[in-house]
Amino acid sequence: MPTGFVRCICVATVLVCDDSALVRETLHRALSSVPGITRVVDASSGEEALARWPVERPSLVLMDVRMPGIGGVEAARRLLSRHPEAIVVMVTVAEDADGVARSVAGGARGYLVKDASREEVAATVVYALSDGLTRRSVPAPRSNESTTSAPPLTEREMQVLTGMSRGRSNAEIGKELYLSEDTVKTHARRLFRKLGAADRAQAVAVGFRWGLIR
Repeated sequence: MPTGFVRCICVATVLVCDDSALVRETLHRALSSVPGITRVVDASSGEEALARWPVERPSLVLMDVRMPGIGGVEAARRLLSRHPEAIVVMVTVAEDADGVARSVAGGARGYLVKDASREEVAATVVYALSDGLTRRSVPAPRSNESTTSAPPLTEREMQVLTGMSRGRSNAEIGKELYLSEDTVKTHARRLFRKLGAADRAQAVAVGFRWGLIR
C-alpha cells in the first residue's frame, strides 16, 4: 500500500448507504481493516445519504445501486450535482452493470460488488481516495461518429468486456474462457485503448453507451 495513501485518508470518514443492514455491517467490518478510516456512518436510503452528506462531509460514499425510493443511481447523480467534490463508489450485485455504467457516466469513481473481499474493499478505497486520482467521466463519442458506430472489438475483447460487465474478476474471466489471467489482462488493455477507457468501470459504461453490451 503506498505510504501517501495513509497520509491522504488519515482522518477519513466513510458514509455507507445501503438499505440492507447486513450489507452495511459487512462493509463496516471490511472498512475497519483499512488504515486511516477513522469513522464509518450509515444511511439506509438515497434520501438519507443526501441529507447526511452536508452534515458529515464524508471522504467517501459507498452507495448501493438499487434501493427503495430514489435509488442509488439517482442519489449519486443528485449528490454529485450538488457537491461536485464528493467521492462516490457504487456498491452493486454482479448482474447490475447497467446501474454501474450510468453512475460512472454521471461521475462515480468506480464500483464494488457486494461479495467483495476485505482486500478488494481496501483496494477500492485506496483507488478512490488516492491523491493522484482525478475525476473522470465517460468519454463522449467523437463528433464525426454516430452513437451507433461502435469501435471494432475482437471476439475475445468482447468476451472480456462482457465478463467485466457481469462483475467477473480477470481470473474468473480467464477460467470461463480457458485463458490465463495475463492473457485476459492483455485483452483488457487493448479494449481499454479502443474504448478510450481508463479502467473497468469506464469500459463497461462505454460498452453500454455504444451498445456493445446489454
